[in-house]
Amino acid sequence: MAAGRVVGVTGANGYIGSHIVKVLLERGHNVRAGARLPHNDERVGHLQAMKSGKRGTLEIHPTDILVYDDVESLLDGCTDVIHTAATVKIKSSSPQESIIDPSLEGTRNVIRSVRQNNSIRNVIHTSSTAAIRPMKWKNGITLASDSWANDATIENNPYGLAKVLAEREIRSWHTEEGSPRGVRLVTIHPCMVFGPPLSSYHLRGSLTILMMLADRSMPAIIPMNINIVDVRDVAEAHVRALDIGADGGRYLVTAGSLWMRDVVSLLRTAYPNHKWPKFSIPYPIALVAAALHPSASISWARTHLGTVLNWDSRPASEDLAIDWLDPSKSVVDTFNPIFDKKWI
Repeated sequence: MAAGRVVGVTGANGYIGSHIVKVLLERGHNVRAGARLPHNDERVGHLQAMKSGKRGTLEIHPTDILVYDDVESLLDGCTDVIHTAATVKIKSSSPQESIIDPSLEGTRNVIRSVRQNNSIRNVIHTSSTAAIRPMKWKNGITLASDSWANDATIENNPYGLAKVLAEREIRSWHTEEGSPRGVRLVTIHPCMVFGPPLSSYHLRGSLTILMMLADRSMPAIIPMNINIVDVRDVAEAHVRALDIGADGGRYLVTAGSLWMRDVVSLLRTAYPNHKWPKFSIPYPIALVAAALHPSASISWARTHLGTVLNWDSRPASEDLAIDWLDPSKSVVDTFNPIFDKKWI
């Protein structure tokens, strides 16, 4: 990376954002970390601790991604932007207001700020495989980065729709304005992100499914195949994309998959003193349970239970020079800080 780089990171106190900040500081770069509630120790204490012992410098800015003045202040004078801030809600009784609007408004505030700042040369946008995966897919299919979740609607997949709309918004800006100005854009699309949390604040979002196994709010093992990528690899992908990778690149970051029964087996072996779910639910019973569950549906279950979806992450491996951590390691490493710090 070039000397004198100043990287603005939105959502810097989040699970992915925090690991990005950590990598940037270890590489000796100056970081402006945007975070809501900057005096809340649970949310930001782990960032404050990064100020010592790292090669780079860290400034923590109070930033509400939905407030333009906050975003403009964060990014003023930055050379690069990594935009990770986003809602982690999958479902809501008011999806337009709580999922779609925040995703779009936050992205628009970043775009508007970049317009006003001639020093910014790179914009890295965190998206998701949810922007790529259609609602219906065939068992065993492999999806690549040229796929879009074009069938996502506010009714059937508000989270996926939000990711699609936000990405199209920033890509439209890049084509019309950013690229002619010499500003690079790269979008990063992780699947289910596991790996060590840096704060108890991170025990949500992607980690929810593991926490449900740990606290046994999911008392039995369902026949589900989980695509996994390590949060440390996701952070590396973002940081490396500042310098390498195609302008306009759309990178799937996925390492592999594990069946939930194998996830539980790994955790039981690594942490034998903790009580993990023991019993597996057969597929027919899982279908019925999904039909009766308020946050699931029979159509979701038929697509996601007992099936395998593959992702082509070779472009990210090659262009960003990433050797993915094994999903088994990501699962086990997730719980080292959780048990050490008694977060559960």
